[in-house]
Amino acid sequence: MTIIHAGFLLCAVFSGSTDQPLCQGELIFPPQPKHCHGSSLVECPNGDLLACWFFGSGERSANDVLIQGARLRKGKTQWSPVFVMADTPNIPDCNPVLFRDDRDRLWLFWIAVVANRWENSLLKYRRAEDYQKDGPPKWSWQDVLVLGPGEDFSKAIADGFQALGYEQGCWAEYAPPYDEMLIEAAKDKYKRLRGWMTRIHPIILPSGRYLLPLYSDGFNLSLTAYSDDHGETWQAAGPIVGIGPCQPSFVMKKNGELVAYMRDEGGPPQRVQKSVSQDQGMTWTPAVDTEIPNPSSSLEVIAIKDGRWVMICNDTEEGRHRLVLLMSDDEGATWKWKRYLENGGGAFAYPSMIQTKDGRIHATYSHHTETGNSIKHVALDPEWITKAE
Repeated sequence: MTIIHAGFLLCAVFSGSTDQPLCQGELIFPPQPKHCHGSSLVECPNGDLLACWFFGSGERSANDVLIQGARLRKGKTQWSPVFVMADTPNIPDCNPVLFRDDRDRLWLFWIAVVANRWENSLLKYRRAEDYQKDGPPKWSWQDVLVLGPGEDFSKAIADGFQALGYEQGCWAEYAPPYDEMLIEAAKDKYKRLRGWMTRIHPIILPSGRYLLPLYSDGFNLSLTAYSDDHGETWQAAGPIVGIGPCQPSFVMKKNGELVAYMRDEGGPPQRVQKSVSQDQGMTWTPAVDTEIPNPSSSLEVIAIKDGRWVMICNDTEEGRHRLVLLMSDDEGATWKWKRYLENGGGAFAYPSMIQTKDGRIHATYSHHTETGNSIKHVALDPEWITKAE
């Protein structure tokens, strides 16, 4: 048994045995001093993996930040040299998301952070049909995705807070209550149009609808963009209201119900938040806490081919030093199994996760240690999660 140890990766590769589940990992590029974060991962039709992330001197305040990428050829263990996926000159580019649609087109969604403020972010996308050769995809289309939540956006926020029974901790004449400020801001057409940001993979519903999960630091809540025409046009569905439910990850139950799991940008206790939609993502229940700890950090949930759900997250209330895989066999009612990928020795966060055609689970995440910063890729068999450590 060989331990793959870069940081404190807890995967083990069992060699010489076919009945042991596999978990192995590697850095996509050598550790270096600049900031790299917010990775996303997709499988190409030929079985290659394509990953991307944002890279530069910082985040929203650093104008040299751009989107980088690399590919891992099927059957290989070393990633290609890094290449540029998108760069808006003199504006930070952040939060890239890769998506392969039902026509095998590749999409890259990301944000250009206008005036170095998250709430001004411009939602952009690129699309490619030719993306399996060396180097970056050959983009055939690029545009800005402008969403226009309607006049009912403000009412939906008000109704959501009322349904939660939200009570202010304190207020003053010069500091109106939190919910009232958001409700008032939601009446501003310009504020409703800007600042919607990407983070997690879209999903495709059985009806063919595309759902793109979005969130806003301005409103401190989440939103769904949907398309019923294969991405030719996009519209805004209703918001996911709560006390800081951000960066939603969508997963569908067998009965068609959608569940969104989100990071917690609200007050204590810090928990993964949850919301439910019974109308294909058009409306959502107010977000409530689950029992899973969350240190205000991104997560992702997928339904794998056998019906089980897998969540990758930081299961702490403070700090991103621990990264875990949770598995449920009852569609999130309970999470019976957990296994750590990282536990101490750095910061490991903002994961992206997929299941490939061969049944294996792949994840990428930010890997920040004293030796430098990189993006890590991990491949594992689902049964590695359930196997006792």
